[in-house]
Amino acid sequence: MGVPVRGTGRAEGAGPAGGRGRRAGAGGRGPEGGGRSIRSAAEFEDWAAGPAAAELSEPVTFVVDRAGVLRLAPRRSEHVVCAGGGRVLSAGEITFGRESGRWVVRAVSNQSTGYCPDTGSWPAVAEALEAAGIGHPSGFTHEVVFRRCPACAQLNVVRDEHFVCVFCDGSLPPTWNVDQSAG
Repeated sequence: MGVPVRGTGRAEGAGPAGGRGRRAGAGGRGPEGGGRSIRSAAEFEDWAAGPAAAELSEPVTFVVDRAGVLRLAPRRSEHVVCAGGGRVLSAGEITFGRESGRWVVRAVSNQSTGYCPDTGSWPAVAEALEAAGIGHPSGFTHEVVFRRCPACAQLNVVRDEHFVCVFCDGSLPPTWNVDQSAG
């Protein structure tokens, strides 16, 4: 897939694209009622050594909340629950590993059907990871391009730069338009 249109700024503060999901498992919940907030390397170490340790072999759910804080929850958790129901700067799935004695991101995507974040939301993710002392790649390792069809209002995942609605064959816009309140 080629590089989609970036820099719209619309991904910042994306609200939920759909209804509420399942609750996060106890291993990923923080005192906020959503995902575990990770503000430092020590907080990540504490999270990774706890109940979440058993799940680190697979991707986990993440959001970057409006304050720029990384929040983590088990993979089967809904992003909207991980965020405590609030708006986010980005969301997706992330895989961690250890390299040279420190935690790093091995893979990260914006795959979240709860928020459908723009690929341009990467800077918020990078800043949150840096604040938490976690090494990371220069961008999403897997980008998902979300668009809402102007004709039928259905959410679509754009594949191979084919900007056509799978529900009604209508044209999809080249820029991110999922959060209608962000226009």
